[in-house]
Amino acid sequence: MANRSDAEAIRTIYNDAVLTTTASLDLRARTVDEQLSWIDEHSGVYPAVVATTDDGAIAGFGSLSPYRQRFGYLTTVEDSVYIHEQFRGQGAGRLLLDDLIGRGTAHGFTSIMAFIGSTNDTSIRLHEACGFTTVGTQHKVGRKFGHWLDVVILQRMIEANTGTGPAT
Repeated sequence: MANRSDAEAIRTIYNDAVLTTTASLDLRARTVDEQLSWIDEHSGVYPAVVATTDDGAIAGFGSLSPYRQRFGYLTTVEDSVYIHEQFRGQGAGRLLLDDLIGRGTAHGFTSIMAFIGSTNDTSIRLHEACGFTTVGTQHKVGRKFGHWLDVVILQRMIEANTGTGPAT
């Protein structure tokens, strides 16, 4: 699990994605306080996890978040995975996504959604390798760096331990 001491490393990875890629549609970098709040929000049934190197550096992070705020969507979550540019293509994304799927199953969720920019082939392939299937595309729903962005929607059904919804 991610903890508050991981905030700066997570913030560095996330802010790089915000400022240099279309992996996030955020347009403004996070502050330290915002990152700490994000970690606090992802410390229970909606976890944040980190992948570390042998020497303890954080190679990437991932999280599960509520899919929608309405109560009827309670058994569905959305995943996010971000990898430090130095560690991309080395398996950290797969480790994180597998971990999140396991945690989602243990917490009683039945479906994990991923919303990925249509040009992010690496993330789409990662999700497909982890059992996600494409269920749709949203056209021109985002705009960043002066370009319209399509978002591919992927979904993975999981076998939850209970049929009653998320454990608290």
